[in-house]
Amino acid sequence: MKFTTFVFIVFVVGAMLSPVPVRARVVESFKEEVNVTCDANELSSCLLPFTTGVSPSTTCCTKLKEQQPCFCTYIKDPKYSQYVGTPNAKKTLATCGVPYPTTC
Repeated sequence: MKFTTFVFIVFVVGAMLSPVPVRARVVESFKEEVNVTCDANELSSCLLPFTTGVSPSTTCCTKLKEQQPCFCTYIKDPKYSQYVGTPNAKKTLATCGVPYPTTC
C-alpha cells in the first residue's frame, strides 16, 4: 500500500506543478465543436486503475470520456506519460469504452 500512496502523491504533485491547463478543441463529425480543458487532476479517480489494474469506477470512466481529446497531450508529457501509456491505463480505457489514441 505504501507504493500506491507514493505513486498517488507523485501524480498529484506533478499535476499541481504542471502549467495552466491546456484547452483542446475537437470537432465531432464536423457538426459541433467541443471545448475541453485538459486538466490531469480530473483523472485522479483513475489513478488506482492506471497503476494497479483494478476495475475503474463510473467516475473514472466519465472523466476519461470527458478528457479523451487531451490524451495525446498527456501521452507526450513526461509527467503523465508514465501513467497514461501503461498497459493498465490501456486496459482501463478499454473497460470504459474509450479508444486509446493510435496517432498523436
